[in-house]
Amino acid sequence: MNKDNSKLTKLEKYWVLYDVGNSAFILLVSTIIPIYFKNIASSMGISAANSTAYWGYSISISTLIVAILGPVLGTLADTRGYKKPLFTLFLMLGVLGCASLALPLPWLLFLIVFVIAKVGVSSSLIFYDAMLSDVTTDDRMDMLSSLGYAWGYIGSCIPFILSLLLILSADKLNITSGLATQISFIINAAWWFLITIPLYKHYKQIHYIDVEKNALKNAFIRLGNTFRDIKEQKEIFIFLLAFFFYIDGVYTIIEMATSYGKDVGIDDNNLLFALLLTQIVAFPFAIIFGRLSKKFKTTSLISFTIGGYFFIALFALQLDKAWEFWFLAVCVAMFQGAIQALSRSYFARIIPKEKSSEYFGFYDIFGKGASFTGTMLMGVTTQISGNSRTGVALIAVMFIIGYLIFRRAIKLNVSKVEQ
Repeated sequence: MNKDNSKLTKLEKYWVLYDVGNSAFILLVSTIIPIYFKNIASSMGISAANSTAYWGYSISISTLIVAILGPVLGTLADTRGYKKPLFTLFLMLGVLGCASLALPLPWLLFLIVFVIAKVGVSSSLIFYDAMLSDVTTDDRMDMLSSLGYAWGYIGSCIPFILSLLLILSADKLNITSGLATQISFIINAAWWFLITIPLYKHYKQIHYIDVEKNALKNAFIRLGNTFRDIKEQKEIFIFLLAFFFYIDGVYTIIEMATSYGKDVGIDDNNLLFALLLTQIVAFPFAIIFGRLSKKFKTTSLISFTIGGYFFIALFALQLDKAWEFWFLAVCVAMFQGAIQALSRSYFARIIPKEKSSEYFGFYDIFGKGASFTGTMLMGVTTQISGNSRTGVALIAVMFIIGYLIFRRAIKLNVSKVEQ
């Protein structure tokens, strides 16, 4: 490992690059794709409230699938030589799914393809997150995890800006905005695939469990053992419970912001440019929080970001003007990368490294389970009340619960260290 903490090794750089690649699709999920879907749905006579609900349901279904598959896949991936092939499988599922969105599909089939692509990217991240312990050391995890999110935010702007320019210039190019959007899906899929090649070529699994007969059967046995271990290691279990609640709000805000913005009357251009600003502002703040982790406790920084998100949710309740959406976008950008990066690196430090994929499989259950809960609540409450603000109020409550449980997790971890 490079002794100069200010420089990244080649493998660390290649690991960061995957964040740059998959973030292109993740940015589409929070910007262009929901707008494109809602326009398709609107043209077929579906109301704004229902299209928001259907979008939320599709995200919920994809996250539920990954939550079910995650622990099994993660446990299997800890076997020597398994992590890289499984990572590649779901990478390609996501890339091909993203490209397939370019096909002229009716709204329901479009959502089905979207779910497949979302399952691909979310599952690939289980293995990607678990690679963190293979590509760096404990003392560099906060920094590297933060840089992953930081460069993911700024790097994903390149294909996004190309896509945006193509869509906005559709008339001058004598093509429809729909066709321009479809081409943008292919651009982002290609970007995602090409920029992942260095990690694919150079990554090697260092921490692993030796190959056994009946690997799948043994994976289920180890899964049960890991579940019992997590229940006994209260500091890990309580952290995961806290993570479930506070990341619920984070993921729901990320994935539903565009639909919510359209529902309160923000036009498409303001939505797209405000969310582009989010990516740009998130870049320096993710790096700043990574550096702050050297001076302040990671747990203190996570607590601070949870508080920041709580006030963001409160502000969103009264949002009805374009400038307010822009302001909200900047506030989200300040904490978005930090809360995810620091949570990931904190968890990576408190788990057994040879079982990193197993534990990150459970981490993904709590994360994706939270996303499922948040988007489902958003969809159901929006349909029942006819107003998206009801769902946002519930999200604010989730941050309060998450903060209180996280403080308990901190106390448990301190007690364990002192023993």
